[in-house]
Amino acid sequence: MLQSEGVETVGIDPTQPLLDEARRQGGAADYRLGRAETLDFPDGSFDLVVSYLTLLDIPDAAAAIAEMVRVLQPGGSLLIANMNSFFTAGPPDGWSKEPDGTSRFCIDNYMEERADWVEWSGIRIRNWHRPFSSYMALLLGQGLALRHFEEPMPRGGDPKRNVKYQRVPFFLVMEWRKA
Repeated sequence: MLQSEGVETVGIDPTQPLLDEARRQGGAADYRLGRAETLDFPDGSFDLVVSYLTLLDIPDAAAAIAEMVRVLQPGGSLLIANMNSFFTAGPPDGWSKEPDGTSRFCIDNYMEERADWVEWSGIRIRNWHRPFSSYMALLLGQGLALRHFEEPMPRGGDPKRNVKYQRVPFFLVMEWRKA
C-alpha cells in the first residue's frame, strides 16, 4: 500500500516463505530477512517505521521497540497496528458457547505476560499476550509521544464476525512520534 503511494519501502521478516510471498505479490520493496530485535540499519535511517501485527509475535518486545526507535529519524513516526490486549488475553480458550448457545469471550490472567499457541487457516504460531500497560511503558520509556490511538471496527467482510469485534476489541492502531 505504501509503494502505491510512491513511498520507498524496506520489508523485514524472519520467515523466508513470507518474504518469498511478498515478492511474489509484486511491488518493488527491498525485502530482507531479519528480526525487529536486531535491525541492520544505521541510527535514524527512516522517517517512518511500521510494525504491523509483529509485536505480539516477538518474545523480546522491549528490544524490538528500542530498535525501531533507534532507526527512526528525529521527528519520525512509529506506526503500530497490533492485536488489542483485551483480545490476546483470551487464548487459548477465547470464544466459547454457553449451554444456552450464547457466545462468551473469556479474558483471563490479563496482567500476566505469556505466550500462547494459536492456529488459524492452517498456520500455527506463538503469540504473546502483554497487558496494554506493558506496551505503553516500553513506548513511553523510549521518549515517544503518542499522536494517534484508535480501536477500529472492521469494514466489510463477514458481518457475524464483525459483530464479535463490537463486543471484544480485536485491533488497535497507534502513531508515536520521536522527539
